Amino acid sequence: MKAFVHENGLLKVIEIADPIANKGEVVVSLKAAGLNRRDINIPKRRGDAQEALVLGSDGAGIIESIGDGVTGWQIGDEVIINPSLRWYDKSDAPPGDFEILGMPDNGTFAEKIAISAEQIEKKPSNLSMLESAVIALSGLTGFRALFTQGNLKAGDTVFIPGAGSGVSTFMIQFAKNAGARVITSSRSEAKRQRALQLGADRAIDTNGDWPSLLQNETIDLVIESIGRATFNRSLSILKLGGRIVVFGATTEDEVELDLRKFFYGQYQLYGSTMGSREELREMLQHLEKYEVKPIIDKQYPLEEAAQAFEYLEKNDQFGKIVLTFN
Repeated sequence: MKAFVHENGLLKVIEIADPIANKGEVVVSLKAAGLNRRDINIPKRRGDAQEALVLGSDGAGIIESIGDGVTGWQIGDEVIINPSLRWYDKSDAPPGDFEILGMPDNGTFAEKIAISAEQIEKKPSNLSMLESAVIALSGLTGFRALFTQGNLKAGDTVFIPGAGSGVSTFMIQFAKNAGARVITSSRSEAKRQRALQLGADRAIDTNGDWPSLLQNETIDLVIESIGRATFNRSLSILKLGGRIVVFGATTEDEVELDLRKFFYGQYQLYGSTMGSREELREMLQHLEKYEVKPIIDKQYPLEEAAQAFEYLEKNDQFGKIVLTFN
């Protein structure tokens, strides 16, 4: 089968052996796979590693074969992949053996994947295969950040910097469905307009003076994923006693923090990473209840995965990027 791998420091499409469903596993014939920023960071972390690793965390497809001991599934079932490995119940932090699919395990950028039956969920009936292939990682990440960690409630105002990311496009919709006021930001006027069309109440210029632009707003919650470039700016517009949730750092990881200002402000800081299977299922119920559809920016055939990576690197997308399989 064809797979997009990182091997000997290079990204390429190669032929690898078809996977086999071992005990407790299923083989899923993938129809589409979603890109995430994690995917473009893994090759940087692996460097010149020689062993071929199939990248990719998100995917959707059809069960092709079933291993011993698997119950509740049949060949032909349409499923999505849950990339949050071995984290089943909602908890303050993931278990010690938690990992994200796509490193060190082979991921979803291949025509087939063998995976534990514990890591698949029924494909939402109201979504296409392409749409279903992009919902798990981004949707789950945004759902936990907003509701489990951020405790978002109806009537709250949430600020989400970075309007065009896949997670942000989910969070704007989730937060509006929950009855919150949503403010987001982007350097791009086109992305700001798209965010407003998606449901955001306001979309401000990332390069603007946030305290001035938001002086008449009371920000209860900030969801941060950008890192050094925006963290302290986000903190500057958060109300006293407000909550800030961090789930990523697309710029630099380390930030300078004025501790005196922080503790006088009585701010609440939470970390968040992905989420549990329990939260994934809650997110899927939310998608169905509110008829949420993921925003897909572009799709590429597997053979053009390298071009898809280059596009994601430019950060020009609004929403998700999808790989498709023959």
